[in-house]
Amino acid sequence: MDCRVVVEAAVPVYDVETADEAVRIAISKTGGMLNPDLSYVEIDVGSRTSPSGEALEPAFIVADEALVALELTMTVFNVEREEHASRIARKEIGQRMQDIPLDVLEVSVLEEEDDGDDEATANGSSEDEEATGEAGSGDGSDGREEREAEERREEGAEADDDDILPEFEDLIDE
Repeated sequence: MDCRVVVEAAVPVYDVETADEAVRIAISKTGGMLNPDLSYVEIDVGSRTSPSGEALEPAFIVADEALVALELTMTVFNVEREEHASRIARKEIGQRMQDIPLDVLEVSVLEEEDDGDDEATANGSSEDEEATGEAGSGDGSDGREEREAEERREEGAEADDDDILPEFEDLIDE
């Protein structure tokens, strides 16, 4: 199952005068922390509301310092449950955004496409993706190209393993 996870981040920004300036700096700062490792994470301006339900600016400014609400959206591939997807997203984003508070806002299951690909492509992804939850890109693609490239690499690695293992076993027998 593939999931889209939205994580809220509270990004501190210093020496700002307006909310617009704070938002621009926070987006730039966040992009710098996430790139190039997590370039597929989408960065959007978050929304805040008062206890009475009134819409507020995404940046809270006091004494030329701001706290900006941003929403980071990440697609996590090949997970068992929504909870697993949220943990992977928090871990991957949190490793690069140290000392930034994160909260999972939403986890939605993506509909699986059945376009006639073989079962391995339709049902799974590489072991690396399972371990880290990384795949796809923020450019709107569904990650299919990345999965196919990874499968070609795996097939090459399996062929190499077949060549190496018999020689190793022969050495052990001697």
